[in-house]
Amino acid sequence: MPKGSDLLVAALENEGVDRIFGVPGEENLDFLESLRNSSIELVLTRHEQAAAFMAATHGRLTGRPGVCLATLGPGALNFSTGAAYAHLGAWPMILITGQKAVMSAKQARFQIVDIVASMKPLTKMTRQIVSAAAIPATVRDAFRVAMEERPGPVHLELPEDIAGEEVDDIPVIPVHPLERPIAHAAALDRAAEAILAAKRPLVMIGAACSRPWLTESLSTFVARTRLPFFNTQMGKGAVTGGSNLYMGTAALSEGDYVHEAVARADLIIAIGHDTVEKPPFLMKGKGGPKVIHVGFQSATVEQVYHPDIEVIGDIGATVDGLAERLEGKVSEDQGMVDLRQKILSRLNDRAEEDRFPVTPQRLVHDVREAMPEDGIVCLDNGMYKIWFARNYRTHVANTLLLDNALATMGAGLPSAMMASMLYPDRRVLAVCGDGGFMMNSQEMETAVRLGLNLVLIILNDSAYGMIRWKQAVDGFEDFGMRFGNPDFVRYAEAYGAKGSRVMSVEELVPTIEAAFAGGGVHLLDVPIDYSENTRVLVDELRNRTPDVGCA
Repeated sequence: MPKGSDLLVAALENEGVDRIFGVPGEENLDFLESLRNSSIELVLTRHEQAAAFMAATHGRLTGRPGVCLATLGPGALNFSTGAAYAHLGAWPMILITGQKAVMSAKQARFQIVDIVASMKPLTKMTRQIVSAAAIPATVRDAFRVAMEERPGPVHLELPEDIAGEEVDDIPVIPVHPLERPIAHAAALDRAAEAILAAKRPLVMIGAACSRPWLTESLSTFVARTRLPFFNTQMGKGAVTGGSNLYMGTAALSEGDYVHEAVARADLIIAIGHDTVEKPPFLMKGKGGPKVIHVGFQSATVEQVYHPDIEVIGDIGATVDGLAERLEGKVSEDQGMVDLRQKILSRLNDRAEEDRFPVTPQRLVHDVREAMPEDGIVCLDNGMYKIWFARNYRTHVANTLLLDNALATMGAGLPSAMMASMLYPDRRVLAVCGDGGFMMNSQEMETAVRLGLNLVLIILNDSAYGMIRWKQAVDGFEDFGMRFGNPDFVRYAEAYGAKGSRVMSVEELVPTIEAAFAGGGVHLLDVPIDYSENTRVLVDELRNRTPDVGCA
């Protein structure tokens, strides 16, 4: 007779799961044995947090939930950051954790933490499985909930006695397609009328536009309407190609070059904006541009975001409907055209300066030169993220993975590992600060063991650079942000990876090229200098902030 764990594995196979990431414990042993006899690969990681980051990135890149596994108590709690990462990022994921037997208590309260309760604020749904017979239905529901808009993580707790319980062979529940509601024609008409009445409309592409299946619809919408657009950090790359309508990326909330376009606009069409992102612009009062919210769900009204019109439904169908109503009817604003050239020319400032240690502008320029159009760059979280968001031009969807929602450190390497597993024939590059890298650097062993091909750039400034920048912006003294580092080249070699140290700015592109040509896992230690760029950004924020004044 099958066990509960056999039913769980069969249900996961039914959902198309081919890999599970994690660190098993003794409460998972029945599940592990069922997994051993299945078609699903167990990807053993060195920390549960990394497993959760990998599962979330799987959901982000494919639209299908990644699955991760941990034991009870401390192992399950190590999922917390990864669950929050997927919850704020809106990436589908299934977290499976073990638990002591629920029908007996032979070990009293040893290692027992109420994980279901702790996961409630971090997931879309969390549930303890209390009957083996209920497993097929529970798993089908979990995947449905994880993938429905707004996507996110779902947690299932499998007690060891339920996992080992013998039951009848209960069939899995067939997978059915997800249906998304379509916006009402009247709402589309209202939005189209407002856009046609505007003199200087501007589109904003937000985080929800990065769903893998939306790229074609969004790119076609821009091409048909000829509306100028900018994007949030997490909306970057949702529109393919080098469109001459792209105005830039909102790497900051105000005061950046792209905010001159926001200030000029009399209407902003915010497509897929999710207020979990750091605000791409601030709505401040009357007299500024109106805002149309186009989304899968109603807008979350915030002090800095309170749209005037909403069009709610499947974004792909919505932009198709708007394009039908707008094509050939939108007048070009020459002022926006001129402003675009001004903004993009500014972003090229100092992109080829030859200072060493490397400056962020030169780093972004050289990475772009070394990466093909379909190459994937995975960022950890740090000062460099602003410069990649501003300056890195994407031509293929989902080729710059950054996190502007939870904005956690430590996710850069695991996300690159997942990208490399999904796309082994594409170049994958992780860019991490020295602080963020050391938070999950043990996964170098996992990457080497899996035989992955990826290059990892460590930006070495021996400090938590992003917070140092914020200290400077706020006028505080430079204090409490510096640390020491290991010899990163030898550190990589200790894991069986390759290591190189960049000693001049001219070496950066050739070293990246050589690392990719050599294959395997290759770490590059790149000294970086944020000091001048910190001053530039501080001066811009203090002296150049336009009055956006959105209504």
